[in-house]
Order: sequence, then structure tokens, then C-alpha cells
Amino acid sequence: MTMKLFRRATLVHTFAALSAILSLGAAHAAEDTVRIGYQKSSTLTLIAKTRGTLAKALEPLGVKVQWAEFTSGTPLLEAVNLGSIDVSADVADTVPIFAQAAGAHLTYLALETPSPEAQAIVVAKNSPITKLSDLKGRRIAVTKGAGVHLLIAKALQKANLTFKDVDIAFLQPPDAHAAFANGSVDAWALWDPFLAELQKSSEVRILTDGKGLTAYQRIYLAASAYAEKRPDVLKAIYNDIAQTGRWAKQNPNAAAELISPFVGTDAATVERAISRRSLEVRLLQADDFEEQQKIADTFLSLGVLPVPVVVKNATFWVAK
Repeated sequence: MTMKLFRRATLVHTFAALSAILSLGAAHAAEDTVRIGYQKSSTLTLIAKTRGTLAKALEPLGVKVQWAEFTSGTPLLEAVNLGSIDVSADVADTVPIFAQAAGAHLTYLALETPSPEAQAIVVAKNSPITKLSDLKGRRIAVTKGAGVHLLIAKALQKANLTFKDVDIAFLQPPDAHAAFANGSVDAWALWDPFLAELQKSSEVRILTDGKGLTAYQRIYLAASAYAEKRPDVLKAIYNDIAQTGRWAKQNPNAAAELISPFVGTDAATVERAISRRSLEVRLLQADDFEEQQKIADTFLSLGVLPVPVVVKNATFWVAK
């Protein structure tokens, strides 16, 4: 199994917070600069960045882009809340819930419609775990607050199990990969492109993906102060990302070839990951707020959230 993607992720995990603070947070960004944070799973933002369409869309506004890569959504939204980042590329729908619980001042910008097969729980090919109920008593690697955190909760619920019935190891993807590879965890809940990369090995098996368990919608956000100050920039970003989604859906091979060097794996693997994403970006609707509230209520009932979260109290961007 190739380790390139995971090694590169380890370096990002180690230096992301320091880089964000030193490079972007030491001083306020100039009026003509928007600071955008993204992850390896931020497919459409990576494509827009690489094609140069987003930079071009902002030219008429006299705005340039500063980019910063993060290993997962939680530190990315922390950077947004701390003022180091103005706009967050897509993160899993669970991540804003935890950010809101922590008092973050974030504005929901848009979402990518459901892609439940873009995350999964995997086990070793020869594992005795063949059904969800077999997870009882097992050690499972999960990234806290990520979409897979909800996937594990729903999978256990389906098997009439709870978090008390399993041993959860909260790990970032690089550490989770090492633990899975050496057998110190029995299962791993992960998402694309990490999932697609892991599937290149014939030694893994998907126990379940998110289909029938979680919607897995990915959400774009902005710092509320920036959203209030520069709605014109947010509109340009939204329009370009939505157009990028339509282009990528029609040209998956070209899209994969374009961003594979930045993802850190081959184009075929990236295309596999892209094929499991809806790539449809739209503004949020009332039903989406209700879905977010269900996620918040689920985590609260499980004792995962420290305080209740009322999603409708968050700020939602409206295109004008």
C-alpha cells in the first residue's frame, strides 16, 4: 500500500496550526486579500485553485487569494474563528456543529449535496468482523468531530450498540493509518481521498459506507466578520465553486489529473474518490438547517457535545 498520501498528511498535521498562525494570523489580511483554508478532501476548491478560475473570478473585485492547507476540518474552522482564515472550503456537516458548540463566529455559505459513499468503515480483508454487530468490544479509529464520527454513531445504533460497547481511538488520518496498518485498531472510519487511497490495497474491506446511515453533506463557511464585510467576495467564490462542480462532474478524469499531484496520489485513485462525490453545490435551505439540528441533537444525546447547539442561531449567508 502506498504511504505517500498519509506521509504528506502527517507533515501537514504537524505544521498546519503553526503555519496558519505565522503566515496568516500574525497580521490582519489586507483589504484586497481573502485567506482560504482547505483540506485534501476539498475537491472543488482544489480544482478551482489549480485551474486558476477562483483567482480570475476575484480579479474584477481587486481581490487576491492566500491559501492554507489543513489536515482536517476541525483545525481549519478553529483558524477561521481565530481570524487566521476568512473562508473555509468544504468540511463535513458535523464540523460546524462542534465549532458552534465552542462559540465560534461562523457563517454558513453553501453546501455540497449528499455523498454518503464518500466515507466508510473499513477492516482488514481477513478480519473476523463481517457485520456491524461484530464491532462490539473492538477498537475503532475515528477522527473526532469529522463526518465519520457521526457515521460510527449511526452504525453502532443500527447494530444496537453504543459507544460504551466499543473502544474509540480519536486519531487524525495519518495516525489512524499507522494504527490500522500495525493492527492496533480493528476498524477505521475514514473519508475520501484517504478511503480511495486505502482501497488501492487488496488487504482492506469496506464493512459499511454511509449509505442509509448518514447524508454526509460538505459545508462551506466563512468568518462572520468577513461575511458581513465582503459579501461580494463570497458571492464570487460561491459562483465559481458551483461552476467548478458542474465542470468536474462532466470531466472527472481531467479533474483527477489536475489535482492528483496536490492530493498526493495517482489520478485513478483521485478519480475514484471524485466519483463518490455529488459535486453539486447550492445555497442552504430550511431542510438543511433541520438536518444540521438532528446531527447536533444526536451528538448531544451521546454525550459528545459539551453543550446544546441551536443551529438556527448560526449566521447563514444569503446571496444578493
